[in-house]
Amino acid sequence: MSKPAIEIFTDGACSGNPGPGGWGAILRAGAHEKELFGGEPDTTNNRMEMMAVIKALEALKKSSRVDLYTDSTYVQKGVSEWMSGWKAKGWPAKIKNQDLWKRIDVLVAQHEVKFHWVRGHDGHPENERADVLARAGIATLTPS
Repeated sequence: MSKPAIEIFTDGACSGNPGPGGWGAILRAGAHEKELFGGEPDTTNNRMEMMAVIKALEALKKSSRVDLYTDSTYVQKGVSEWMSGWKAKGWPAKIKNQDLWKRIDVLVAQHEVKFHWVRGHDGHPENERADVLARAGIATLTPS
């Protein structure tokens, strides 16, 4: 039986860097979509970009073929270029956000994930929606 095909679109945002941050993700399987978002009171933009990926992959109920779209070159290059070297060297302590990279590593191993970079704030509909969700994550942190 073949693995389900999933599209994921992620984004992170921060009000100040560091500062309050949010992450957003859209998961799509055929005609079905699910939107996720959340926030943290004191974080960085890169951590929120990574949390969007983590939360989206954690939401998958079974091993899947995933096309994941991000506007973060940090995330895209981290997974596709840097992570294998970090693992080969035993995860050197100097790696920033190592806790999240290790979580991504575990999650990526559970699926067939292909990372795609898209230009942020350039009219890509799902990237724009993921950005709105990430900002909604920030909004959950501040009282109305």
